[in-house]
Amino acid sequence: MPIMPENNIKEIIFLVEEDDEGGYIAKAINQSIFTQADSLPELRELIKDAVHCHYPDEKDKLHPVYPLILDILIQTK
Repeated sequence: MPIMPENNIKEIIFLVEEDDEGGYIAKAINQSIFTQADSLPELRELIKDAVHCHYPDEKDKLHPVYPLILDILIQTK
């Protein structure tokens, strides 16, 4: 997947991992967006904030497509 021009955002996928020092980290695939949090619910909100900060002109157009993925991670822990 090529890096998307800022005016043509289609999808941003995040890799979520447990941090060795505790909490979780989220890295966008093919984008320079990164955030971390102590809990998965907090991480979900910080991912939204990070994307909106990275693409402020697209704020009203962006929305989570698969918000349940983090819920599944929470339930399987």
